[in-house]
Amino acid sequence: MSTQIVPSANIDNTAANALKPDFNIGKVSRFRRFIKAYGASPTKFKIGLGIIIFFVLVSIIGPFVRPYNPNANLNNPIPNAAPSSNHLLGTDYQGEDVLSELLVGTGPTILLGLIVGTISTLVSIIIGLLAGYYGGPADQLISLFTNIILIIPALPLLIVILGLLQGQGGILLMALVLSALSWAWGAKAIRAQTLSLRNQDFVSAARETGESNFRIMVVEILPRMVSLVASSFIFTVLYAITASVGLMYLGLGLGGAASTSLGGILFNANNNDATLGGEIWEYMPPALIVAVFGMGLVLMNYGLDEIGNPRLKDANRLGKIGKKAMRPSDPTPVLTLSATNGKRSFWSDIRSKDPLTLVKFPSDSKG
Repeated sequence: MSTQIVPSANIDNTAANALKPDFNIGKVSRFRRFIKAYGASPTKFKIGLGIIIFFVLVSIIGPFVRPYNPNANLNNPIPNAAPSSNHLLGTDYQGEDVLSELLVGTGPTILLGLIVGTISTLVSIIIGLLAGYYGGPADQLISLFTNIILIIPALPLLIVILGLLQGQGGILLMALVLSALSWAWGAKAIRAQTLSLRNQDFVSAARETGESNFRIMVVEILPRMVSLVASSFIFTVLYAITASVGLMYLGLGLGGAASTSLGGILFNANNNDATLGGEIWEYMPPALIVAVFGMGLVLMNYGLDEIGNPRLKDANRLGKIGKKAMRPSDPTPVLTLSATNGKRSFWSDIRSKDPLTLVKFPSDSKG
């Protein structure tokens, strides 16, 4: 009996195709996991992230959708004009559209904050990990240098440096100066956390397996400080934005793109007596943008704290006992008992059907 060999091309590969990985399914599942994680995140985190994303989008697309060129006077400039259909936020002292200035000036301010936050956080991670992990003389030397940076009054130093370099460097120079003075607090916090982690069992096990010190710091210790690093980055960005706007309001560090930033808009409004003249549309919008963006950063940080610390999440979770909304951190309701004359006779005053209504047990009156 002859055996017929079936060509491989005619073989049904249904089973093989079933076992073949589908990369599209993996991508969909990752996207669904991200949506699910976002949906389960605290409300403060959602609101803060939404605010930040909104202003980031404004800073990106703002220069392309601005109604006028903020660096050129209008054809018929009307200085200090009130908001109207042609100029939704009015015009400034030169007749330039305030809305266009905000759409163009939001980007440089946020960019400066992100640059300072990134540089300061990287320096904080490097210095904090090295000082906390190695300890000894290296820790003492690094801690001494960090403490010196901490005790230096930042604002007077910033005023002196930017005053000496007036009009040079613009946003980049201000970002470098702010970064040089804002990394110390984060480095101290990361050092303290590294000191508490370097003697843990997982670090000892990594040393026994022959892992290098660099890999232990980056792979074993650093991922356990993600919430701390994120908090340091967020507050550094907030500090950089508020400090830069304040310095530009004083007329320091203006030059190049910094002149069209939110701080530059406030400087021009103050320098041309917009506050005294009552032109609120010239200085209130940039101040509100800084305040709302800062609020978004703070809310996002509080949300990250709840994500990283389940106790905070449980403490802020509202539940109901009867009709009363309570948190797990609230005191436990108790019923007060009062006995009279050694007898177990009580009477209660039921005020409502609410199970949390306090049951009173007053003393029995004699006679």
